[in-house]
Amino acid sequence: MAIANVVQRGSFIYVYDDKGKQLCSISAGHGPNDGLKGYTSSTVNVERAGWIITHNEKGDQLTRTPARRN
Repeated sequence: MAIANVVQRGSFIYVYDDKGKQLCSISAGHGPNDGLKGYTSSTVNVERAGWIITHNEKGDQLTRTPARRN
């Protein structure tokens, strides 16, 4: 199932398909830089505690990469 829309509300991120059905919810974290960073039709990128975490449409973690600060 493809990701069509992703919305952050408070400390949760909600992932929807093209029919508006919720596919999953993901914790957005609570830090000052935490939250939704972007998404594609197959992944959602979230920053939490200094890490960029990539999730699939089911909310499963795929990768974890250190966030870079300039």
